[in-house]
Parts: sequence; structure tokens; C-alpha cells
Amino acid sequence: MFKVIVPLILGLSLAGAALASDVTYRKDIRPLWHARCSACHGAQSPYLGDFLENPDTYKKRMKGPRMDTYADLILFVGWPDTGALMRRLDDGKHTQDGKPGNMYPHLGATEAERQKNLGVFKAWVGEDAWTHKRWDAKGDMPSVTKEELSKMKVKY
Repeated sequence: MFKVIVPLILGLSLAGAALASDVTYRKDIRPLWHARCSACHGAQSPYLGDFLENPDTYKKRMKGPRMDTYADLILFVGWPDTGALMRRLDDGKHTQDGKPGNMYPHLGATEAERQKNLGVFKAWVGEDAWTHKRWDAKGDMPSVTKEELSKMKVKY
């Protein structure tokens, strides 16, 4: 009986891990985004180009760039605002200054909730693809590479 139960438990554990790593926009990111981000980045928010033309105006209204669709959100992961999502949501544990991104506090009411939700975003983007790099180099930060971009998962 032991020979049957141990492989069965191990198999179920591995299957659970595989399912947990299959984070998608529809199943995981969209509901999390709706609960934590939509008030400032919803359909009433400006598109990225409009936001960049007048950021102070929109910030006074508590509106960030629009991210209410998969296509809009991807702009802040891959291109043109490469790494913006990662820079803004990051907890600061892997940055030179140790400071979290300005949107990290909005990921949850407690540190445990923020860490859990950050984990969902990281799994969606891809742990190996979670980068603060931009499309073009800035300061000490080199530009993102083709290899780094190819690691991004961002499943719909």
C-alpha cells in the first residue's frame, strides 16, 4: 500500500505545481487587476500616449495610464514601456536601493497579501523574465535583451 500511496501523492503534488505555474491573464491577472488596480488604471484612464503628454494632470485626478485590457497591460511589460509593470510592482528585494515600486503598496492590505499578489504577477510574466530594464538603456541600467524578452510568458 505504501508503494501505491507515495507515488500517488508525489504525482498529485507535481500536477498541482504544474497547474499553479500556469498563470493566465483571464484566470488570474484580470481578477487581481480588477480588485487592486482598476480604480486608477481602468477604462476612464488615459491611454499611455495621452498620459505621457500630461502626467501631472492625470496624477492629480488619481489616474494612471489605462491598463484595462490584456493589450493595454502588455504595453507595460514588453513594449513600448518595457519593464514598467515590474518596476512599479516590485517589492524592492532585488533593487540596488531596496525600495519597493510605487504601486507595490496597492497589491494588498497586508504584506502577506502583497507578496502573494506579487507572486501571481511574477508567475504570469515569468520569474526569469521579471526585469526592471527598459527598452532603451537608462543610467546604469542596460536595455532589455532579446533573450530576456523571449522569457516572458504573459499567457492570455
